[in-house]
Amino acid sequence: MNMQTTKAHDEITRDDAVAALEKLRAWAAEASVTEIAELDPAIARLLPDQPKANYPALSRAYDPEFAVTPEYRATLPDLQNGPSSLIKGEKQQIQHVGISNFRLPIRFHTRDNGDIALQTSVTGTVSLEADKKGINMSRIMRSFYKHAEKTFSFEVMEAALADYITDLESFDARLQMRFGYPMKITSLRSGLEGYQYYDIALEKVQQDGVLHKVMHLDYVYSSTCPCSLELSEHARSERGQLATPHSQRSVARISVRVTEGMLWFEDLIDLARAAVPTETQVMVKREDEQAFAELNAANPIFVEDAARLFCEQLKADPRIGDFRVIASHQESLHSHDAVSVLTDGPFFEAQSLDPKLFTTLFHVG
Repeated sequence: MNMQTTKAHDEITRDDAVAALEKLRAWAAEASVTEIAELDPAIARLLPDQPKANYPALSRAYDPEFAVTPEYRATLPDLQNGPSSLIKGEKQQIQHVGISNFRLPIRFHTRDNGDIALQTSVTGTVSLEADKKGINMSRIMRSFYKHAEKTFSFEVMEAALADYITDLESFDARLQMRFGYPMKITSLRSGLEGYQYYDIALEKVQQDGVLHKVMHLDYVYSSTCPCSLELSEHARSERGQLATPHSQRSVARISVRVTEGMLWFEDLIDLARAAVPTETQVMVKREDEQAFAELNAANPIFVEDAARLFCEQLKADPRIGDFRVIASHQESLHSHDAVSVLTDGPFFEAQSLDPKLFTTLFHVG
C-alpha cells in the first residue's frame, strides 16, 4: 500500500499522523496475513491486533554452533547507550556508577622486592553526564582485565583508570582494590611467628582532571582505659583489693592521600604500630601474654588519644598529604563503643557520615 502526501515532511502535523494511522488500520482490517507480513516490521507493530506472519514459532533449542559476526553484533539492541529520551527520572549527573566486588587474583609488589598474589575485590566507577542514559558495566571489567596480569602499583591503576575514561567516554573515574595483606609478625618474648592479615584498600581517583592516590588500612589494636587503670591501682594501693582495668579490641581505619614517593603497605602499618604499639597478637605463649599486659599498661589510651597519636605519625611522613583517622574502641565496660574521627586537609572532610560507618569497624577473626 502506498500512502502519499503533498505536504513537506516538516509540515506534517499530529492530526495528519493520526489520520494516516487510522487509514493504515482500516486497510489492515481487510488485508490478508501475507499482505501484513510484507510490511516493514516497524509498521506492522502499529497493528497490535493483527496476525504477523513474519513472527514464526521461535526455537527453544540452544544452538552451540551459532557464531556472532560483526554484522550481527551491530544489530543487537543497546539500551544503556540509547538516547536521552529513554532516561527515567531527573536528568541529573551521577557522580559514581559502576560495579563493586568483582574478584580476581592480583599480584602486588612488596617492600622487600618480592611479589605476592592476593584475592582482590575490585570496585570501578565512572561519572555519568546528565544527558546520558547509562554505561556498559561489562566494559569496566574488560578494561581492568587488560591490566590484571601485571604486578599492580599506582601506575598500573592509573593506566586502568585511563582506559575506563576512554572506553566509557566519562570525565571522572575511580578504581579501588581491597585485599587482606599478610605480614609475618614475631611475638613479644617467645620468638614465635605468625601471619597477621591487614585489611588494605588502594584507590585511584580522577576528579576534575586531577589524579589522587589513596591508601586505606584497618589497624587492629588493644586499648586499655587510662581511667580504669588508675582506679584499679587505687583499689590495690588503698584497700589491698585486686582489680583489673578494662581493655578491648579496637580498630582504626586510616586513610591517606599519597603525595610523593612510594608508600609501601608495610610503611603505613609501621606508622600505625609506632603510634599505638598494642597491636593484637597472632602467636602467644604465657610470656607473650604477660608482655602484652605490660605493654597495655605502658600505653593506656582513650579513643581521643588514639586518633591524635596516629595523626602525629602521619603528619611527620612527607609522603602523606591529607588523611583521615576513624577509631573505634569496642568497650568491654559499656554496652556501646567509643569513637572518634580526625581529618587533616580537605580531601577527606565530610559534614555527614554514613550511618553504618562505625559498624564496619568490627574486626572479625
